Amino acid sequence: MAPYNIVLADDHVLVRQGIKKIIQENRDMQVVGEAGDGIELLELLQKIHPDLVILDISMPRLRGLAAAEKIKKLYPDIKILILSMHRSKEYLQQAQAAGVDGYLLKEDADVALFAAIETVRQGKAFVSPLLEA
Repeated sequence: MAPYNIVLADDHVLVRQGIKKIIQENRDMQVVGEAGDGIELLELLQKIHPDLVILDISMPRLRGLAAAEKIKKLYPDIKILILSMHRSKEYLQQAQAAGVDGYLLKEDADVALFAAIETVRQGKAFVSPLLEA
């Protein structure tokens, strides 16, 4: 089976490196690109077509939710998993309105990242357990 191709978009290089390291532990998944902001992400998606984008909400130049809306219009088959520090249900609702497939809190990422990716991969919505409480 071909690996599940993932692009990481976060303005913090250290966060991208950490997520990439976690993803590399799973042979069924691979990081095929990285972007530091929403504009860079959209430019990258013109060249490569991943299965999933893991996207931070708070990025410079083009914020994550605006980027998510554009991605869903241009590439509706690409899944989007928001990775955010924002625990607000308002952000969750805005993300869902933008058409994202999942919302994972950064504080949950170490234990829930694979579950979030797999849930979204199966076409189901994922919401961080800390937000559902």
